[in-house]
Amino acid sequence: MKNVLYLSYDGMTDPLGQSQVLPYLIGLSKKGFRFTLISFEKPDRYEPEKGKIEVLCIEHNILWKPLVYTKNPPVLSTILDIRKMRKTAFELHSEKHFQLVHCRSYISALVGLKLKREKGVRMLFDIRGFWADERVEGKIWNLGNPLFRIIYSYFKKKERTYLEESDAIVSLTEVGKREIVSWKLNTVTPEKIQVIPCCVDLNLFDPQKIDSDLLHQKKLEYHLKDKFVVGYVGSIGTWYQLREMLLAFKHITHLKRNAVFLFVTKESPSIIQTEAKELGIDPEVIRVVSVQHQKVPCFIALFDCSIFFIRPSFSKKASSPTKQGEIMAMGVPLICNAGVGDTDEIVQRYNAGLVLKDTSEASLSYFSLDFPDFDREKAISGAKEYFSLEKGVAGYFSLYDRFIG
Repeated sequence: MKNVLYLSYDGMTDPLGQSQVLPYLIGLSKKGFRFTLISFEKPDRYEPEKGKIEVLCIEHNILWKPLVYTKNPPVLSTILDIRKMRKTAFELHSEKHFQLVHCRSYISALVGLKLKREKGVRMLFDIRGFWADERVEGKIWNLGNPLFRIIYSYFKKKERTYLEESDAIVSLTEVGKREIVSWKLNTVTPEKIQVIPCCVDLNLFDPQKIDSDLLHQKKLEYHLKDKFVVGYVGSIGTWYQLREMLLAFKHITHLKRNAVFLFVTKESPSIIQTEAKELGIDPEVIRVVSVQHQKVPCFIALFDCSIFFIRPSFSKKASSPTKQGEIMAMGVPLICNAGVGDTDEIVQRYNAGLVLKDTSEASLSYFSLDFPDFDREKAISGAKEYFSLEKGVAGYFSLYDRFIG
């Protein structure tokens, strides 16, 4: 029996869990690996979504052990969650005798490292990004606060330990891999690091499968007929530059008098509307819709172009935006900024849209919507070549098979 423990501090009832965890586990389950999955679920999302996740897990022989995510009090709640994860993981190991522990990011790796040291379980460190630096650069941890300075220092030391003691490392980007290799850590060679970006289920994100009647219906429902639709998909949160995206849209309204901005997101519409109003954008041209992951492709198909801007920083070297593969797969030209992981290099390689050198007001006021280099078929084939779920599963399979094949 090829028993794998998968540890995630993200929830499976979150959109991220449904797009960036479960599809890989399902694909690997079909190749003979038996998964036990520990995740932390937010109570407001768990109740409405749990039935769907339970069915998926039962269908694919995945034993799901959801734990309750606690947010408050800060720091202490995370320590308590880590203890819950550790206790559950060790209890399950005594029953399942895991051969591999797959750790999604830094919190999970605390438990995975303990399993490796105490029980000899092989460890895969799936880095997902330079997490401690993300917390600082995203202004979640203020290093002026002595407590957060201690926590940051602790995780930066742990980062080196995870990289050195793990049996293999997964980086989302080539830029992130080069950065890690440049640190010249013991045992960390280029061969130890495999690059697997945030992949996309191309059976779901397939423009050929969009029902034209449904598309027409959505255009009528959201008053998009005869409009130039600028689209954004996904959460906004800490890193996505809402103000700059709205400024870019304001510029687009001068180029396309019929432009509307459609946000496909679970964010509160008031956050977007308030920011738009401050920039003098007519609220009538802003649309905000929240849909389940399965319905996102239909809404991307409504876009004439898509925008996403991410604040560049050191930690973003290791970031791979899920939305990039989804947009390219649907054959929609995208507008993004340089300096985030492999994003700009991929856009240019596959003629997938426009890369702005920065998101200064000057840059956001002068770009063209002609997309002279955009090649729809090349962008779609680029998504297949670089972001396909099958390729991602094959990448993980090669690592799993090396350790417990």
